[in-house]
Amino acid sequence: MAKKRPQTKATTAQLKDGPIPVVGAREPCPCGSGRRYKACHGRAAAHAVTELVQRPFEGLAGECDWIALRELVPAATAGLTLKDGLPDGVPSVTLATVLPMAWPALRRDDGSVLLALQNDTSSGDLSRDLADTLRRALTAEPGNPVAAQRVPADGPRLQDLLDPEADFTPVVHAGFEFWVPDAENASAEVNASLERANAAAIPTVRLSGTDAAYWCETPEKNHLRWVMPYPEEQLLDALARLHVAGTSNLGEGTRLVGSFRAHGLTVPVWDLPSAMGAEECEKPATEFAERLAAALAVDTPLTGDERRARGGLTNRQVTLS
Repeated sequence: MAKKRPQTKATTAQLKDGPIPVVGAREPCPCGSGRRYKACHGRAAAHAVTELVQRPFEGLAGECDWIALRELVPAATAGLTLKDGLPDGVPSVTLATVLPMAWPALRRDDGSVLLALQNDTSSGDLSRDLADTLRRALTAEPGNPVAAQRVPADGPRLQDLLDPEADFTPVVHAGFEFWVPDAENASAEVNASLERANAAAIPTVRLSGTDAAYWCETPEKNHLRWVMPYPEEQLLDALARLHVAGTSNLGEGTRLVGSFRAHGLTVPVWDLPSAMGAEECEKPATEFAERLAAALAVDTPLTGDERRARGGLTNRQVTLS
């Protein structure tokens, strides 16, 4: 049998107070225990990093729109308001769906900050990952992108940095020209990335009369994708009741075809005729919201037909995140 390796004694004084810095998994733990970081304080950090937060945007103003911009909308921006105000030299902070070359964030020449929402992240808490990127962007040198990095498990979340009472209203763009306020002086690499992104963008419009409802145009048919804040079970019951009553559509030629699951919320999806634009969706969507509110208030058990309709809706769910 192999001999048991003796426990390595600490060679430095252990840190009694204050946070333990994050280091490489195989490096000595900064606490001074003599063990590798992954076998000491890195255990809790690794667990926190991998544990999935089901609703990372819960508690933020406009949670449903955050989800839409993360999963559904190609090109959009939204101004962000920090709890403690803007630091010196930072005139504005703007959330963007994506940035050129998939940068996590960008500090522009004028000091303003763009934070990208659709990037891959290193942990199971998207809010913590974005908050870490935002904090580093606020102190980055102007004119430079911010690189991705591993996020401390005890770092702040967006809910700690952003004002929960501030308005959050996305602006949907036809393309990604917001990347380059001065296109003539942009690098060839950025302009090439802009052209590729514009070519792949699906035309999308945010409806003005309802919250977090987005019309989009595809070659075969149009769609309405609507992020809703209600608990999934309650929402599916309500949609089943409306389906059996023949009132789950948005007018002639439209059909509720299923839903997405995204970041803890449900996103019903309707097929629309190719001739039905965003403006033509406004009134039907407002009327549907009224019917849905009434159906959500019903608490009687589902009928047999409603249970079957609910099963059909469940079978047509797709999980995005």
